[in-house]
Amino acid sequence: MYNGGKIIAGLVVFLAIFLFPFYYNFGKANAKPEPKLNTPVIQQLAEKKCVESKDFMRQEHMQLLNDWRDSVVRDGNRIYVNAEGKKFTMSLQNTCLNCHSNKKEFCDSCHNYMAVKPYCFSCHIQPKEDKS
Repeated sequence: MYNGGKIIAGLVVFLAIFLFPFYYNFGKANAKPEPKLNTPVIQQLAEKKCVESKDFMRQEHMQLLNDWRDSVVRDGNRIYVNAEGKKFTMSLQNTCLNCHSNKKEFCDSCHNYMAVKPYCFSCHIQPKEDKS
């Protein structure tokens, strides 16, 4: 093999550079964020429940919001009935963000952790947060 030593050395250097991020981050894990539920509206609620269960909302909230969007925009249906039979208005800004007004601490903390960029606010106005 002509220049075999150089080829093998080049492959070793390439693999070292290519695998460096994996070795560097091996065993390091970021702590899972806990969304902050200390907004004034939530504190005033007698029954602190979301439109669906906590587990459902953690796993399926984006699908729920997509379903709401399709139902409102395409079908004109603005009422959502949850698993318990309670009715809610399908509205990101008036239903969801009414209680979860702390977008940076509630939405953004998890979305940044999961490295996702939702497109909600390409249409919706971002909530104004208190600086206090």
